[in-house]
Amino acid sequence: MTEDIVKLITRLHKDKLLIRAIFSSPRKLGDTPFSKVEIRPVEIKGALVYQLSQTKEQSIFHSNHSCDECQKHIIENLLPTYRQAVFFTKDADYHLLTGKKGNQTLLEKPATMRAPKLAHNREKQHILKEGTPLPFLCELGIMTASGRVLPQKRDKFLQINRFLEMVQDILPAFSSQSSLNIVDFGCGKAYLTFALFHFLQKVKNYSVTITGLDVKKELLASNQEIAERLGFSTLYFHSQDIAHYTAKDPIDIAVALHACNTATDAAIAKAIHGSAKALLIAPCCQNELYQQIESKPLDALLQHGILKERMAALSTDAARAQLLEMHGYTTQILEFIDAEHTPKNLLIRAVFGNTPARREKAAHCYQQFKEILHIKPSLERFLEL
Repeated sequence: MTEDIVKLITRLHKDKLLIRAIFSSPRKLGDTPFSKVEIRPVEIKGALVYQLSQTKEQSIFHSNHSCDECQKHIIENLLPTYRQAVFFTKDADYHLLTGKKGNQTLLEKPATMRAPKLAHNREKQHILKEGTPLPFLCELGIMTASGRVLPQKRDKFLQINRFLEMVQDILPAFSSQSSLNIVDFGCGKAYLTFALFHFLQKVKNYSVTITGLDVKKELLASNQEIAERLGFSTLYFHSQDIAHYTAKDPIDIAVALHACNTATDAAIAKAIHGSAKALLIAPCCQNELYQQIESKPLDALLQHGILKERMAALSTDAARAQLLEMHGYTTQILEFIDAEHTPKNLLIRAVFGNTPARREKAAHCYQQFKEILHIKPSLERFLEL
C-alpha cells in the first residue's frame, strides 16, 4: 500500500470529506464473507460516526464506528481485501484499483455526489419504527419480540415503510371517508397487505376491509391464520384467479404488487371496472411486449437483447400509465425502493380525478406511442378497447 493512499484515507477522515466509500471485488475467494462493503458518515445523538453496510449474499449487516476506528479498518482490513475501492467526496471521486500482483492505481475523477445531510434519522422518519415491537411484523418474521429488525429482513422492512409512505400520500383523496375497501391482487405472502391493514386501521383509524387474492391455497390459509391470531377480523384471503374475480362492493384502493406479467394488466382492468379511486401497482416480469416491440428508428437499441428487454419493460409501464390517464386517473411512476435493494423498484400510483382535456391528451399520446413501437398491450384487451 503506497504512502499516497494512506495519506488520502487519513485526509478524508481528518477533514471529514468522505461522503461514501464502496469496496468490492474481494481479492481471493474466502478472504471475506462479504461481497461488498459500503461506508457513509452519519450523525447519531450529535456525534459523527461511520456506518458500515456489509453485503453477504442477500443480507446486509450494519455497524457504526468512530472516525479513528473506521480509518484503521479501511487501511488494515478493507484495502488489503478488496481489489476495487471508490471514495466519493464533494470535490472529487477517487478510484483505487489493485492488480493481481498487488500493484495499485489511484485515479482522481470529477465528483458525482453531493454531500448528504448527516443526521441519522431514517428510523425516525419511518412510519413503522424499529425498536417498537409490532405484532404483525413479529408474526411475519421481520421483527423480534424486542422490536429489532432481523438483518436478513431489513430490505423488506424498508420496502414496507416506503410503500406506506406512498399510501399516506394518497389519503387526502379519502379525507371524507371513515371506511376503506381494498383489494390486493396477487397478495402472495402478504407482507404489505398486513402492513397496509395495520397502518390504516391502527395508525390512521379507518374502518378497513382488505381482500387478498392469490392462487396459492396453502399460502393463503397460512395468511388467514396469522390474520386471525392478530385479531385482523376484516382482513380476508381468497384463492381466486385475478381474471375471474368480481368485487362485491366498490373498491377504494386496488393494490397489485409484483403480479407477474399480464396478471398486472388483469388487476388494473379489474380495478378500473370496479371504479377504484386509487391504484398502487408494482409491475413484475414485463415480458409481453418483448415479442411485439419493433421500430426501425430504434434498431440500434433493439438489436441488443438486454436493452430490448429493458425497453419493453419500460414501454409496458408507460403504456399502462397512459391507459390509466385515459380512464380518468392522475398517474405517477415512482421509485418503490432503492435499486440497490431490488431491481423491481418501480410503482405506478394512480388516483381518479383528472380532467377531460388530460384524458384526451393521454389518448393521443398513447396512440402515437403504439404506432411507433408497433405494440398492442394486453391491458387493451382486458379493458375491452
